[in-house]
Amino acid sequence: MTSAAAVRRRTRADKFEDRRRELADAALLALADLGYARTSLRTIAEHTKFSHGLLHYYFADKVELITYCVRRYKAACVQRYEGGVREVTTAEELATACAEGLAATLEEAPVMHRLWYDLRTQSLFEKAFRDDVAEIDESLQNMIWRNVAAYAALSGAEPTCSPSDAYALFDGLFQQALLRHLAGAGEALDELRRGARELFPRLVG
Repeated sequence: MTSAAAVRRRTRADKFEDRRRELADAALLALADLGYARTSLRTIAEHTKFSHGLLHYYFADKVELITYCVRRYKAACVQRYEGGVREVTTAEELATACAEGLAATLEEAPVMHRLWYDLRTQSLFEKAFRDDVAEIDESLQNMIWRNVAAYAALSGAEPTCSPSDAYALFDGLFQQALLRHLAGAGEALDELRRGARELFPRLVG
């Protein structure tokens, strides 16, 4: 039987986590706009309604805050992306749904994805980022591989690449499209859709 003290402890922990999520969501836009190098907890606080002291109470430093923000955003992206490909019945429909999902998430929040690539690059220099970046990368790789495997099954074929190969190819397409989209190239999203659709059949045989 759960004790009253245990319930109170769990309630306090839940409230603490809810507050962390609220602060992170408020900070995320500032982080995405400014990037890693130009931010501190103080500058993030200046771009939100929360004080520097409050941010510091819930997050030890900007590394913890940034990784928390990006993990939450990427998890939401994976959930939305995979939700768009569940109802397909043919390989062609799956490839199209995946391509549309990638383009939609890029169009919706390009600066958020820019923050992810910024964080991933910083992990080459900041040891504190590496475990979190590796975990996010693994979740994205698993997402891509589930779709490649599903495409192969719907095609009556087998994948001809490894999960890491597939992820590298799709990630390369996405990053190039992001760079072009941020630079104002109007065709960047259509090129991403086309590239993703055409990549699927090359990965199975």
